[in-house]
Order: sequence, then structure tokens, then C-alpha cells
Amino acid sequence: MKTAISLPDSLFHAADALAKRTGMSRSELFREAVTDYIEAHKHDQVREALDAVYAEQPAQLDDTLMRMQIMFLPKEDW
Repeated sequence: MKTAISLPDSLFHAADALAKRTGMSRSELFREAVTDYIEAHKHDQVREALDAVYAEQPAQLDDTLMRMQIMFLPKEDW
């Protein structure tokens, strides 16, 4: 499928130079960039849904449990 997009001149020239440097066509470069962007953001909706669920739940940790967890943390020199 073909599509047209508007880019600032500086971004177009940077993408064109990168495509030439890597031996890719501009179409390949943009296809790879969009694929990477989609992959990087594919879990955003799940993360947003989980954030909404946990925002409604009290985050208070039982004091005894918190002290027990702290006891088992490794000691580090700062």
C-alpha cells in the first residue's frame, strides 16, 4: 500500500541520508521505523488498563510484611 506523509525538511533529509548510508530505500527505512515503533508500544493499552486497576486499589503494605521484606534485602555499601 502506498501512502503520503508530511515531514519537516530536516527529518526528511536525515532519513534520506540514513537510508543511503545503510543501503536501504526510504520506503524500507520508514517501514522498519514504523514496525519498531509499533512493537515498542504494543503493550501500552495493557499497561494503561493495569495502571487504572491498581490506582483504585490501596497501596498500603502491611507493616509486618514490609519489615520482613526489608530484613531480606541485601546489604549494600554506598
